[in-house]
Formats: sequence, structure tokens, C-alpha cells
Amino acid sequence: MDIFFQILFWISVFAVFHSYVLFPFILKLTARNKKENSICYNSSENLPAISIIMASYNEEKDIEKKIHSTFKTNYPKDKIEFLIGSDNSNDKTNQIITHLSATYKQIKFYPFPERTGKISIINQLKTKAKNNILILTDTKVFFKEDTVYHLIKHFKNPDIQMVGGVLQNKKLNKNDISKQEDAYMSREMNIKYYEGLIWGSSMGIFGAIYAVRKENLADIPSNFKVDDFFVSMKVIEKGGKVIFEKNALAEEKITGNLKEEFKRKVRIATGNFQNLVKFTSFLKNPFTGKAFCFISHKLFRWAGPLFILIAFISNLFILNRLLYQISIIIFLLTFIIPLFDYMLKKMHININLFRYFTHFYGMNIALIAGFYIFLKGVESAIWEPSKR
Repeated sequence: MDIFFQILFWISVFAVFHSYVLFPFILKLTARNKKENSICYNSSENLPAISIIMASYNEEKDIEKKIHSTFKTNYPKDKIEFLIGSDNSNDKTNQIITHLSATYKQIKFYPFPERTGKISIINQLKTKAKNNILILTDTKVFFKEDTVYHLIKHFKNPDIQMVGGVLQNKKLNKNDISKQEDAYMSREMNIKYYEGLIWGSSMGIFGAIYAVRKENLADIPSNFKVDDFFVSMKVIEKGGKVIFEKNALAEEKITGNLKEEFKRKVRIATGNFQNLVKFTSFLKNPFTGKAFCFISHKLFRWAGPLFILIAFISNLFILNRLLYQISIIIFLLTFIIPLFDYMLKKMHININLFRYFTHFYGMNIALIAGFYIFLKGVESAIWEPSKR
């Protein structure tokens, strides 16, 4: 039995280590001699016409800035169609959009009379888009001058079906978890970039900023909580390439509020397990680049709480060896640190290192909560927009 628990312990430890440390390292090594897509539109070329799709709900604080930032980009204005669906907003969102529609004739506004959720709006607006290349974005994400161009330039290459952009956060606060969330997001962006560079299989792009060919924007199931991962996996499933473009930058505010970020991560976790069931076919042939990415980056990450629990319980059965006595102490310390962090924060003392442990375990607890919601069943994808 001693050997059995040791095997369980090391398999679990390896799975977590592989997903967070080893896999990113392997990607970085493998990508050294890989070249980025070179079949791109030059900014002076005749660029393709595009349709931008956005769903909004009660976004009166940000909708005007979002619309202005979209039309301040250097992409030709006569090549832009901007479809905005308001999900039965009951604040001033509709009035603001209507007012700006007089200035920006490219806006096509669709006020929906009842709440149906972001996914339903996307599914409807894509059928109304007249152009073959779509950009999907969120209201709280603001484009830089060349964001749209960098998203679109890759579509000169017929093999590329989807391009993800990068989210930046400039308002970091040592008193919350915004630094930790920003560090996590930066690592995720690098991982996705390398996955796309090596295999054309970026495992999920950020739903707030991506471009896709219209024929590859699959109908998203109405009860799905995470639409962006579903869309990108559908593209990869069909053999299309999904890549990440580091120069397609957009600004997003991270609240840093632990409660708000936790709610957001629970929603994402619920959607992750919905997608896991949907794309189990990726596990049938594990010796492919896309399967390696799916297992290493996603499956092991989503199963992280289970691996941590198995490693901890196994550790308790093998305490007769010094190595495992040390490991159980490390386990207990990492469990206690978030509690210390919480108490210190109440005293207005912020230790940045401690906050990383809070962020890590908070993320894994959110996965457990999301899994529980997934098991209960998800009937609707309607949710309150994040305060990010």
C-alpha cells in the first residue's frame, strides 16, 4: 500500500507541475525555431471589410468610450460594420448607442426586447453581419490605434481561421489581487501564443477580443457559459488554425476584487466543464499537437483541485519517510498562507507573495464550485456582466 500511495502522490504532483511549469517550458523550447505567419496584409494594402459584433447589457458607464475607441483605430472606417445588440438594457445604454449612431453611420443597433444572454445575441447578430471576417469584443475592452489591423492582417493566409488578441491592464493595486491576476493572464497569453505558433492550436482565445472567419463561427449552445473556448475548439476540431497576435492589444480593467474575480472564475469553470464534455474527442488521439495542448493546458488544469486533494491524502499515508514529512509541512503551509493573507489584509498589511497563494487556491476552489454547478445542470447562459 505504501508504494500505491507514493505512485498516487507523484502522479498528482506531476500533473499539477506539468500544467503550470513543465508544459510552458516545453512550449518555449519547442517554439525557438518556429516562425510567425508571414502571409499578412500590409497596412497599405486593400484591407478586407469586417463586421464587429458586440453584446451589451447595462453598460452606460463604458459604452461611449468603447464606441469611440473602435472608430479611433487606424482601420479604414468605410471597411467597418459595427453590430451592437443590447440585451434589454434598462439604463441609458440604448440612448447612448442611438445618439452615437448619428455620428457613426457604420453602427447597426439591435435593441432586444427581453434578456436572452450574450450567446444568443452573438448567434443572432452573426447572421446579420454582411462581411466574411468578424471581430467579437466586449464593452469594457478598449482598442488601441492598431488593434483591429493586427487582428485582421493574418486573414490573408487562408489556413488561419481565427486570431486572438491580448488584454492589458494598467491599473494594478498592491492591496488586491489585480497584480496576481495580471501575472496569471500574462502567462496564459504566452502559453496560447506558443500553442498557436507551434501547432496553430491556441487553446481558447479571450472572448473580449478575437477575429474569426464567419463560416467558422459555430452556433454556440444556448446554455454554455464560455463561448470563446467553444468557438476556438470548433475551429481546431475542423482543422483550422487558431493563433494569437501579441500586437493586437486592448485595455481591460481588472477590478482586483477577490469576490468579483471569484464569481467570474466560477462562471468560467462551469463553462470549462461543459466544453470538456463537448470535446472529449480530442482525447482519442493523444499523440497530436492539439491533444497535447488540450491535455496539458486544459484537462490537467481543470482537474487541478482533484490532483491537489489526491496528493494531500496520499501524503498522509506515507509519513514514515522524511521526504513526505517535509512535503506535508509544505502542503499545510501553503494551505495556511491564504488565511494569514486574509487576516493581514484586514489589518491593511499586504504581502505580495502571500497574495499569489490566495489567488492560486481561490482559482482552484472556483473550479470545484464550477464543477458542482455543471453537475447540477446549466439551463441558461444569462449572467450579470463582470465589473472588470
